[in-house]
Amino acid sequence: MAPSPCVLCTTSRALIIRPKNHQKLCKPCFLSLFETEIHNTITANSLFRPGERIAIGASGGKDSTVLASVLKTLNERYNYGLDLLLLSIDEGIKGYRDDSLETVKRNAVQYEMPLSIVGYDQLYGWTMDQVVSQIGKKGNCTYCGVFRRQALDRGAARLGINHVVTGHNADDIAETVMMNLLRGDLPRLSRATSIVTASAASDIKRSKPLKYAYEKEIVLYAHHKGLDYFSTECIYSPEAFRGSARTLIKNLERLRPSAILDVVRSGEDMAKLVPSEVSSSGALAANENDVVVAIDVEGEDDEGCGSSNGRASGGEMAVMEKTLRDEEMNNSKKTQDNHEIDFTLHGQRHDRHKPVQPAKTAKKMPKQQLQKCGRCGYLSSQSVCKACMLLEGLNKNRPKTEIHVGVEEEDNSPTLTRRMEGLTTAHYPSSSLT
Repeated sequence: MAPSPCVLCTTSRALIIRPKNHQKLCKPCFLSLFETEIHNTITANSLFRPGERIAIGASGGKDSTVLASVLKTLNERYNYGLDLLLLSIDEGIKGYRDDSLETVKRNAVQYEMPLSIVGYDQLYGWTMDQVVSQIGKKGNCTYCGVFRRQALDRGAARLGINHVVTGHNADDIAETVMMNLLRGDLPRLSRATSIVTASAASDIKRSKPLKYAYEKEIVLYAHHKGLDYFSTECIYSPEAFRGSARTLIKNLERLRPSAILDVVRSGEDMAKLVPSEVSSSGALAANENDVVVAIDVEGEDDEGCGSSNGRASGGEMAVMEKTLRDEEMNNSKKTQDNHEIDFTLHGQRHDRHKPVQPAKTAKKMPKQQLQKCGRCGYLSSQSVCKACMLLEGLNKNRPKTEIHVGVEEEDNSPTLTRRMEGLTTAHYPSSSLT
């Protein structure tokens, strides 16, 4: 059988079948088409403005590595005028994050971008290894997601940057949409599907230039471009609920390649139907171009690995059993009520009519009032932010000689506030790395 020609240039031999639509493409056409689609996403949503400083959330994985490579290429090709740098978070996971950070350091040299690293141990006095050793593997994604959000915000703020881009792809968005549907959490759809999210807890916004890019195509791009990336998955992620949604999405993709984008588009359409009063995020127009920006509530992260979308911490079966017992009691009570109603209908009082009850009006959802956390100063909808609440639970089981966030027994207590005041992010100028 003769080799198939590329459907775009029609001259070169097709080497790649696009997972998105099964187009047969040659290598140059695929790379060019992939970059052009990302450029169209950026321009259609007015993600950047000339002269803007952009922090790329870099983990060393395929998504953030491809994002850094593509943004550097497009910035030079289309003259975006952006000042790009890499911002990494060190969660403190031995055998995973320490190795991936070495990849990030090499990327900083390869792309000639400055690199800054912020660690959980610097901010919170805990590494994720220590957290997992105390609480177990169930629920660790909740801790990591809350901590990571604050770490990204604080790291960007200390660099004087108010725009962070992340490597979330179409598969990630589809998984988040599916998770929210399975949990019946429709209010989060506007934040999950929006390409730009602004945090209610800071002035820093986030955007997802790879929102419509398939994960498989990102891997193909990284392979054919010869990019240097870290491919090992987080050692704690298999316990996350996201893994179940990912399996479901992958099975749908096998049956229907367009299923991923179909789920993303459906999530966008459903998000428009959720009233702003119900969705705690609401939406606003950004810039003069009226780009819709979803407002993210503090601590509610929709961002792939390390998100608060993981399993709830422990006790899931107990909660389920309690729910079943409550439902059984309610059903029993309803059955008794039905018997009483039947008795009166067949008796002498069947001609008496009950007064018509006025229709219940929908309760208005109270708007969240932002305030500074009383312990660390981070903006939150509560008097104490989620990070400090989680830290309080962790620190209760520590010896009294250890750090207790928010307990100021003497002037030298190293609280989270003092940690932030003295924090210096590890900074790696691209020219100094070898």
